[in-house]
Amino acid sequence: MMYRLNPPGTIDYLIIGHITHDLTPDGILIGGTASYSSLTARALGHQVGIVTACNGCLDAPELAGIPIAGMRSEESTTFENIQTPHGRIQRIHKRAPDLNLSLVPDHWRKAPIVHLAPVAGEVDPALVRAFPDALIGLTPQGWMRSWDNTGRVRFSEWPEAGFVLGNATAAVFSIEDVQNDERYIEEFSSHIRILAVTEGAGVAGGIEGGRGQAVGGAEDEAAGERQHDGTVWPRPNWERRLPAAQTPGRR
Repeated sequence: MMYRLNPPGTIDYLIIGHITHDLTPDGILIGGTASYSSLTARALGHQVGIVTACNGCLDAPELAGIPIAGMRSEESTTFENIQTPHGRIQRIHKRAPDLNLSLVPDHWRKAPIVHLAPVAGEVDPALVRAFPDALIGLTPQGWMRSWDNTGRVRFSEWPEAGFVLGNATAAVFSIEDVQNDERYIEEFSSHIRILAVTEGAGVAGGIEGGRGQAVGGAEDEAAGERQHDGTVWPRPNWERRLPAAQTPGRR
């Protein structure tokens, strides 16, 4: 079932990804890159729209005023982060349906910035080629996750990495998303012009055009924000990170 909150109107920043429910000691909180990045983009003056699948996110006061389109789901993607003496264990308890182009309103498909933001492999990789005139930004952590029958989340290989990165403009992910293995950074940077890797609340480094040129620094406050589960989620500001000549439609 399709739904829309508020008249969608014209947007200039389209985010596609699950709005999640995060189980915390303080109760269920709204989470997901789509949530955090939409708030950041709006604060920077963008007209933001989210395409998602969830249950109850239409009533989330945190996202009031941001138009949402997509699929009404019986379940929202739900994560729990458990702190142990040996590190954090993440579990996924529920997963909403996949997201594809059919869920994107026609008049949103001309947005000059499109942010693909999977958290549980829900975003169709083919979407990277669905917006030929847009700047395509990626936060690909959700394509590098899998889970067992108990819901425990683990790092997973990303077989579509070459295709997706090769058709995008820029990508941002955490060093933790690749298990602190810099070999993945080297591999991914060979496919995309601009890659930023966060470490803690800052940017560990970046590669532009495969030349190893930094695109951010630890003092870059837009790089990440520590969330209620103790992790740092990337909060990309694509326009701030990209060279002036890297405009939408030019990858």
